[in-house]
Amino acid sequence: MTFPQDANPSDPWSVPIPAVPPPDVPATAGPVIVQIGDMGITSTVVHTPAGDIPLAGSTWTVHDYWHNETKIPTWAIVAAIAGFCVLTVFSLLFLLVKVTIPRGTVQVTVTNGTRQYVARIPVTDQAQVTFVHQQVNYVRSLAAL
Repeated sequence: MTFPQDANPSDPWSVPIPAVPPPDVPATAGPVIVQIGDMGITSTVVHTPAGDIPLAGSTWTVHDYWHNETKIPTWAIVAAIAGFCVLTVFSLLFLLVKVTIPRGTVQVTVTNGTRQYVARIPVTDQAQVTFVHQQVNYVRSLAAL
């Protein structure tokens, strides 16, 4: 879609029409080999929602961000309410039960020249973190070829 050029280029409220750079990545990059978050990696290109990044010469970094969430489980709340009619004060002891839930994200950053993209992948256990690290190490080896 093309827009007509503004007749008055000195107008501060006019929106300049950006020049479309020629694509430096071939349109047929092949099938997706690895999927990391919302990035699809082929043998030559990293497909991101913000555009394609060449795989050759790309730099990959991974950071883990964890936090523990403490909450009262649902069964303890139900037991405290149901037991209040029978054991009044003692049923409130169920509200002291706490469950710790580990939550977090793994942040994967790909950089090639001036292009950069960051994917944040939600994780709930260490096995998922290890899997993301293994995927990134595999893509690093592909980028080095």
